Amino acid sequence: MMDLVLRARRVVRGGAEQAAAIGIRDGRIVAISPYDAELDAATELHLAHDEVLLPGLVDSHVHVNDPGRTDWEGFTSATKAAAAGGVTTIIDMPLNSIPPTCDVPALTLKRKTAETQAYVDVGFWGGAIPGNVPELRPLHDAGVFGYKCFLLHSGVDEFPPLDATQLEAAMREIASFDGLLIVHAEDAHRIDEATQPDGASYEAFLDSRPRTAENEAVQQVIDLARETGCRVHILHVSSAEVLPLLAKARADGVRISAETCPHYLTFDAEEIPDGATQYKCCPPIREAANRELLWDGLRDGTIDQIVSDHSPSTIDLKHLDTGDFGTAWGGIASLQLGLPAIWTEARRRGFTLVDVIRWMAEAPADQTGLSTKGRIELGYDADLCVLAPDETFTVNAYQLQHKNAITPYDGRTLTGVVRGTWLHGVPVDLAADPRGRLLTRGER
Repeated sequence: MMDLVLRARRVVRGGAEQAAAIGIRDGRIVAISPYDAELDAATELHLAHDEVLLPGLVDSHVHVNDPGRTDWEGFTSATKAAAAGGVTTIIDMPLNSIPPTCDVPALTLKRKTAETQAYVDVGFWGGAIPGNVPELRPLHDAGVFGYKCFLLHSGVDEFPPLDATQLEAAMREIASFDGLLIVHAEDAHRIDEATQPDGASYEAFLDSRPRTAENEAVQQVIDLARETGCRVHILHVSSAEVLPLLAKARADGVRISAETCPHYLTFDAEEIPDGATQYKCCPPIREAANRELLWDGLRDGTIDQIVSDHSPSTIDLKHLDTGDFGTAWGGIASLQLGLPAIWTEARRRGFTLVDVIRWMAEAPADQTGLSTKGRIELGYDADLCVLAPDETFTVNAYQLQHKNAITPYDGRTLTGVVRGTWLHGVPVDLAADPRGRLLTRGER
């Protein structure tokens, strides 16, 4: 006897769409049968004719900012937003919380903060900063999924960047236990040499974060990964010029993966008005031609995955009153909107929901070793998303679960409505107590 059987005419699994009956017991998938198969269950549900059953998304790039900056976001609001957007697992970045997750005591505090607030499952990245090489293995043993570092100022003083010597030392230590280093790859010297942003001009802001800075930083990471054997991942690729570098490195045997984000695949520099600081992020949103090359990188597999880089702040920090790109906080809130934003753009380019799930569920789960997440398969967690892929809606920032009602998607019409999210075989109820679990690397 199963707890639940879900029957759907469209189920995305195994690299295809199919009709299926999904049997669930004790929060795991225990049966995948033909749609009309006879299965004994306490409850049976049929999805509507216009709905598709997807695995819950895995978003491995989320800044929850809790503890320390909970006016920016927090585990309650972030995980509610995730659930509302079909995301059933997030991995929290080590900044911009205070303290950052750069040693075991900070990780312990982060876990204690999250354990009573999580509406979806939550894992944690550690941080690699100057002087904390001795903390990396203890963090690994405590279950972080890897380590984030910056190669230029992170935007917050408590999470400083690594220089070349420090980066190599961190990579050698992480390679010694086969950990994973994830890198914000922009070269500090190139940024310092560029014209500094000042005022409302988006073009001036774009010039202040030249693609050469990203290109050179990615090459530096590739060279050190080749030398040290460290497994590396390039965060939020915005410059399409890094794609040949990534492809060659991978062909040479360098263990490297890469992600991009919905805002780089949706917006373009030409459409961003001066003073519209809700679009500010680092690295920046680039030109339309560059955006299309990023889509090509997804098509050929050079870019592995799409994650949100949900980086919220309070509205006042975006300096909407002055529109000054030089002083506004750089970050985009999009955790709840990633699936419809990507589906809206992907379908225009001939991609399918199978592609979207590969990028937004399977690949992030594989990269982080979440061996029971991101797929509808036997033995996997019954983390599911019910999507109406042809229904449209207009984004209203004030109706999102994000703590602060600011996002560049406000007023944009998107296709794909999340009608339900299931965690461990039970619908997520945002009005009820949270049921999310805290995840440790390597556990099943």
